[in-house]
Amino acid sequence: MNTSQEQSPTVVILAGGLSHERDVSIRSGRRVAEILRSQGFTTRVMDVDGQLISKLEQYRPDLVWPLLHGSTGEDGSIRDILELLELPYLGTRPKASRVAWNKPVAKAVLSAAGVSTPKYVTLPQSLFRELGAGPVMDAIADKLGLPLVVKPATGGSALGVTLVTDKARLAQALVDCFAYGELALIEQAVSGTELAITVIDTDGTPRALPAVEIVTDGPYDFDARYNPGRTQYFAPARLSANQLEAAQRAALTAHRELGLRHISRTDMIISDDGTVWFLEVNVAPGMTETSLVPQGILAEGTTLAQAYTKLVTDVLTHSGSATEPELDETPALATIAEQD
Repeated sequence: MNTSQEQSPTVVILAGGLSHERDVSIRSGRRVAEILRSQGFTTRVMDVDGQLISKLEQYRPDLVWPLLHGSTGEDGSIRDILELLELPYLGTRPKASRVAWNKPVAKAVLSAAGVSTPKYVTLPQSLFRELGAGPVMDAIADKLGLPLVVKPATGGSALGVTLVTDKARLAQALVDCFAYGELALIEQAVSGTELAITVIDTDGTPRALPAVEIVTDGPYDFDARYNPGRTQYFAPARLSANQLEAAQRAALTAHRELGLRHISRTDMIISDDGTVWFLEVNVAPGMTETSLVPQGILAEGTTLAQAYTKLVTDVLTHSGSATEPELDETPALATIAEQD
């Protein structure tokens, strides 16, 4: 690690990759690199390719910040490599990343921890083909009712996500979903206010940022997320103090029970009766101009430069080694294992 006064800390930001979210990742990486550079850090943005390992071994940065989206960045794989190389990095450890990446598993863990989550079923593409669309659609609609949300069991940026209000459209929604993954998650659509809450570890203690309220004229899909003007955001969210506190508690519970580290973003809906419904969690949230994490930071009255500097400095100070112990499983995950 570079600690001399003549050398600023070196931070490599991993961005790009080959997922459907490559462009979002690149935008996030460039923006974070620019902000950190303005604060005196030496930054480099590296893509994931055949030269990455040799580049990392040669450069030996003080810290790696993975801002990769999709399977490579969020299923724990790249974090396994960073630990193999004994490089300190910012973000959740590999095992917890795999749990968070798999939406049905994360929902099961948090349900066991007492967090409300919409009822759901999972459907592999192979079973969809073998059983036939008609019988499968009837069984799902009878079990869960309408409306439904169909989404890939793994993935982000709302790619492959469809709101289904008519059973006749369920089969096509699944076909669209399977373009982004082999396992579909079909869950009850919950009405209410959609929120995103970022949790950041500050001096080793998780802290929930102000909730960001998301208002769209349609589904909060990829286009609505990344094209300015499609979506309205309110930060902090326009809810009562009690509702906001309940939402922040849910985000902190997700961060803790899933074993997340340094930074996470939890997506949820709070219904009119005050119930907080967990939807999913992201261990490598976007950092683009329209992303939700920066909005939560700004709503707190902190600049992005201050927040990113504090986050990186804390990790450099407290993480020590990339091989620090990782819990085998959270208490809630142990409960799920006992039930299987």
